[in-house]
Amino acid sequence: MATESKPVAAADAAPKKSKKLLLLAVAAVVLLGGAGAGAWLYLKPQKAAGEAGAADAQHAEAAAPKAAPQYYKFDPAFVVNFGSEGNTRYLQITLEAMSRDQKVIDEIKNNEPAIRNDLVLLYSAQQPEALLAPEGKEKLRAATLDAVRKTIAAEGAKPEAVEAVYFTSFVIQ
Repeated sequence: MATESKPVAAADAAPKKSKKLLLLAVAAVVLLGGAGAGAWLYLKPQKAAGEAGAADAQHAEAAAPKAAPQYYKFDPAFVVNFGSEGNTRYLQITLEAMSRDQKVIDEIKNNEPAIRNDLVLLYSAQQPEALLAPEGKEKLRAATLDAVRKTIAAEGAKPEAVEAVYFTSFVIQ
């Protein structure tokens, strides 16, 4: 009978070794899987939070209400003569500048003589034919905005705070 117990013991030892090996393999897979999942969870939310933070900041900027626009009307209207010597023509422009910053509106008001001077020179140098087309008027409007910004920048104000200028009346005669 002793001979029979040895093969049984050898048979028992083989399944115990294979069970241990299987348990070690399963433990290694679980450990590696857990480490991978932990690394993914650790790294993924940080990236998502960064993206969400940037998206929230952009959304907040877009959703934040802007200050109400404020306008400064240059009064009286600009009236200049222009054109060739034999063909005198007149240009009359009523102009308003827009900003959302009252300090900038005050700077425009305080520097109106200098701004008017620059604009009279700009307007009197125009060619009447160019101003008949919408593109010519738009080009003059952009040049007007640049002139206003340049003057207030020279006085230390924020030129980009002058957001726009508008021709509220435009007459060529």
